[in-house]
Amino acid sequence: MFDFINIQPIDIIDIILVGLLIYQIYKLIRGTPAMNIFIGIIVIYFVWVVVKALHMNLLSAILGQVLGVGVIALIVIFQQEIRRFLLHIGTTSFKGRRGGNFARRLFGQEEKEVPLTTLNELTQAVRRMAETKTGALIVMMHASSLEFVIETGDKIDAMVNRRLIENIFFKNAPLHDGALIMNTTRLVAARCTLPMSDNQNIPANLGMRHRAAAGLTEQTDATVIVVSEQTGNISFVKGGELKIMTNINELRLAIEESYK
Repeated sequence: MFDFINIQPIDIIDIILVGLLIYQIYKLIRGTPAMNIFIGIIVIYFVWVVVKALHMNLLSAILGQVLGVGVIALIVIFQQEIRRFLLHIGTTSFKGRRGGNFARRLFGQEEKEVPLTTLNELTQAVRRMAETKTGALIVMMHASSLEFVIETGDKIDAMVNRRLIENIFFKNAPLHDGALIMNTTRLVAARCTLPMSDNQNIPANLGMRHRAAAGLTEQTDATVIVVSEQTGNISFVKGGELKIMTNINELRLAIEESYK
């Protein structure tokens, strides 16, 4: 009856790879409503494997049909998670040293670093806004295209300048409500709308700016700087994870590290 339990070395490798795949999916959807759906799918699948091994043909056929028909529905339900998973794989490939350099040459993408002038202007603007408790949401582009975000705001195409950044986020300024998008040398657009995160693990005391920053960095490889207007705290957000910066030097290091 249990003749299906015949483990070969290749089966061990197969189990390890499946385990790693499930773990990566878990990391991407933990804390979101999709987590409960994912657990339900895993349970149904293992029940189907067991009843199939026990030759319970009727129940096995029913569960097999449920799993087969449900694939299309799962693609619809998990479209954001699938996008995030594929983005994670692509971003990891581009960031690898040897493979990443080859991929960048193949697709015409050059590795960029933040110029010192941009870094100075940006961090000084953030420091000043933190001191005055001026709320800010600054998105730094990497490899992912943010055209779908840029289109929601107003294009400005200007040099990175601390006074301009402060003026954009001044409370009564017409462009202050939304996110500022920038690349390594220029300010691209302002008053942009970011997708909100469904992650339930984000602390309740953090506002909509932090949730929007987490939402964008979950779906793309962009990094985001958030200045809280309640506390003046500076947060650096990458991959959906928020980290409070204790000083401007720590922020500078985080920005430089994100482009390596």
